Amino acid sequence: DVQLVESGGEAVQAGGSLRLSCAASRSIRSSYCMGWFRQAPGKEREGVAAIGSDGGTRYADSVKGRFSISVDNAKNTLYLQMNSLKPEDTAMYYCAAVACGGGNGYWALNPRMYGYWGQGTQVTVS
Repeated sequence: DVQLVESGGEAVQAGGSLRLSCAASRSIRSSYCMGWFRQAPGKEREGVAAIGSDGGTRYADSVKGRFSISVDNAKNTLYLQMNSLKPEDTAMYYCAAVACGGGNGYWALNPRMYGYWGQGTQVTVS
């Protein structure tokens, strides 16, 4: 059981950068796979980036080369560094966690696989 709280979302101009944070209530790296997801108005929730407890990462094609997911184990915090932001990146961003044994496989960007969710943080790019 883990609680997640996102922060860092705000309005930014196209081409700019943001770093989102997700604070976990307990140590997560050794026992959980983590992911960032987003949902824009009128669209389904989609996977953006994920990281396994083994450190392996996966990204949606739309953000490869622009976004980077990482974990600070000492702070129990997940991050999403977002660069070269586009208006199409505008969405509510959520972090999520699921118990896993290390590898996150092909399912890592499927929101239906995650059982623990934060409240979301809004990112608006104009």
